[in-house]
Amino acid sequence: MQLIQQNPDLSAYLAADEVIDHHHPLVRETATRLASDAADSYAYARAAYEYVRDAIPHSADSGDLRVTWRASDVLEQRTGICHAKAHALAALLRAEDIPTAFCYQRLTHDAGTGHVVHGMVAVRFQGAWHRQDCRGNKAGVDAQFSLGGERLAFVADDKCSEVDYPVLYDAPHPAVLRALKDAPDRPYLWENLPDAL
Repeated sequence: MQLIQQNPDLSAYLAADEVIDHHHPLVRETATRLASDAADSYAYARAAYEYVRDAIPHSADSGDLRVTWRASDVLEQRTGICHAKAHALAALLRAEDIPTAFCYQRLTHDAGTGHVVHGMVAVRFQGAWHRQDCRGNKAGVDAQFSLGGERLAFVADDKCSEVDYPVLYDAPHPAVLRALKDAPDRPYLWENLPDAL
């Protein structure tokens, strides 16, 4: 799949903002700790990915009712859905000057009715973008950090009207962010996530 940069300026994919608050002390502390054991940027990116994937449970899997959306809050509260976890991973990667984009899939909703937008990141290594899904593994899901072929949580099935959106955004999509911010709890969010971009 051809990935399309929304913004040609790579510095946009390193920026901090209200959501990707990689200057926050907790994000910096976590990044420093993960970097201390990493031999290079690639090893750091893998460690950050595995940390977010494994140490921060997906709130739907764990049953946590809280909704997080700001990267530092995801790290502090150790919970989030795919979008929130992608925000945390992006902050950790950008904290170490690794260009990171947001990308999305349209998948069949877990409830079995309709569709839902699923969030991931893409990292820039070796002159190319590589999508990574830090959602969290469970039965039937085995996502891995990879630059040599995608190992995502889900493969979009066009026969089910599922879509891999090719656009790489420099900030979280406004529709996704609005849903996260407006949700009083995860069950409400689960029913009110965008079904398409």
